[in-house]
Amino acid sequence: MVAEIQQIQQLRQQLQAASYAYYVLDAPIMPDEVYDRLYRQLQELESDNPELITAESPTQRVGEKPATQFFSVKHNIPLYSLENAFNFEEFAKWQERWQRIAPPLT
Repeated sequence: MVAEIQQIQQLRQQLQAASYAYYVLDAPIMPDEVYDRLYRQLQELESDNPELITAESPTQRVGEKPATQFFSVKHNIPLYSLENAFNFEEFAKWQERWQRIAPPLT
């Protein structure tokens, strides 16, 4: 249990630093794929140890305050992400959702 606590704390620190750098400083410190893998690892550890979940965990919050030097853009066609698909099965599920919601391309 001590090892899990330490691992959770380390993952939270890494993810919080990465979120701050990405959202506030506009200076990412790790690739998105690394962040996504660390985030998923934290989710799994917290799922296995729900008593260790805290309100400050990155899994319980939504990002940081966005940087203010940028302006919003409304896209004519919505942008859909892969939602962190890490394998073919997750990609196939994403593709099914996409086909239900995406406007037909003409």
